[in-house]
Amino acid sequence: MASSPSGGYSGGSSSLHNSSPGSEEDHQHHVMDQKKRKRMVSNRESARRSRMKKQQHLDGLIAQIDQLNKENNQIRTSVEITTQHYLNIEAENAIIRAQVEELSNRLQSLNEIIDYINSPCNYIFDEVVDQDTLFNDCGFMMDPWNFVPVNQPIMASADMLMY
Repeated sequence: MASSPSGGYSGGSSSLHNSSPGSEEDHQHHVMDQKKRKRMVSNRESARRSRMKKQQHLDGLIAQIDQLNKENNQIRTSVEITTQHYLNIEAENAIIRAQVEELSNRLQSLNEIIDYINSPCNYIFDEVVDQDTLFNDCGFMMDPWNFVPVNQPIMASADMLMY
């Protein structure tokens, strides 16, 4: 697009001359068209950049969703493993509590038997067995009903603890 030496626009058309009265209007119209085209090109470029920026943001959000889903799955797996571990330990604790209760009951029963045997008001042994047969050669008190040493230590075995 060239301008004529007089400042007018020569658009390649032979009908436009510098001396014509509408040439100033044509020039202004042409300048407006140029500005309009420039603005349209600038708007298109801006819209293209905006779409690219929006697409990049969307791609970033999708990548973030994927990463958060992976982390969520890892946390969910960790929680499931921890929950299973907790349930296993809780079950073991319940077994141990039951064993402690059973052993406490046994100990209480044995202590009651020992207290009964050692009580001064126990006249059954005097009536059933005389004092000479109440103790064996090692000095342990004998049970008069089956002559088993009463003061023998009680040995616990693993079989006793399994239910």
